[in-house]
Amino acid sequence: MNPSTPISRRKFATRSALVVAALAAGTSSASAAPAAPWKIIAFSKPFDKLSPDDTADLVADVGWDGIECAVRAKSGHIAPERVEEDLPKMVEALKMRGKTIEIVTTEIVKLDPLAEKILRTMAKLGIKKYRFGFSKYVKDKPVADTVREQGAALKDLAKFNGEIGVQGGWQNHSGADYVGAPIWDVWTMIRDLDPKHIGMCFDIGHSTLEGGLSWPVQARLMEPFYVAVYLKDFYWEKTAKGWQPLWCPFGEGSVQRSFLTNLKTTNFAGPLSQHHEYKTLGTGKEMIANMKKDLAKLREWIA
Repeated sequence: MNPSTPISRRKFATRSALVVAALAAGTSSASAAPAAPWKIIAFSKPFDKLSPDDTADLVADVGWDGIECAVRAKSGHIAPERVEEDLPKMVEALKMRGKTIEIVTTEIVKLDPLAEKILRTMAKLGIKKYRFGFSKYVKDKPVADTVREQGAALKDLAKFNGEIGVQGGWQNHSGADYVGAPIWDVWTMIRDLDPKHIGMCFDIGHSTLEGGLSWPVQARLMEPFYVAVYLKDFYWEKTAKGWQPLWCPFGEGSVQRSFLTNLKTTNFAGPLSQHHEYKTLGTGKEMIANMKKDLAKLREWIA
């Protein structure tokens, strides 16, 4: 897969035939699994150097319904300044394989001209959900001031989202200084806003890491505001620097299956987005095999 190599109609037809044949033969165990109650997609970060056509081929091969596409300067699949030119190409390539972009991942934390450009472009293309960027607490500034200021920015974004018909979500990260790590801070910012316009991309991996045994309370608190659910797994390992969280293949760590069991009793309509942060993911065929394994485990958990 070479991001700079164009694809001809004949080449695409050949690829499509191979994919269909593989599915018919049952060679993709992830794709052959029972249908999930929600769309299952993947964050494009691990394959963000691929062209639109090669990205679409990978998505079809693994068996996802689509992607969460990174439109950002850092670890981005599409440069923010080129969103009007390049995002339609990604949408079209995925559409030709029956796949979609369900979420656009951005660096947006406040409304500005570039943010408006990105949001208007995705809205025009029919993409209804996006992920905000992140912000951090700093030692020389009161926590309450950060919550108040970021909350005001999110209120402005919620208003704009309502005007153009999109929904933004804040992802909770783990870490000593991330806004959103405690969960309660984001709830404080958005509790009085319309969930149709703004909410949370709830990351059960980060929530379990930060919340320990209290993650079910965090999940219940934020469930009315779910824009999407992010899935990855981790375990704790004792190192020379003390206990450290290490990301691992889905289903092999601390994230509990009961989260998804409970999720099925809610009104959440999806999507589920798989994130692959573990160091042994690999590249090429090894990466695809690991992604298929993670998808198969997720389908098993929600079957």
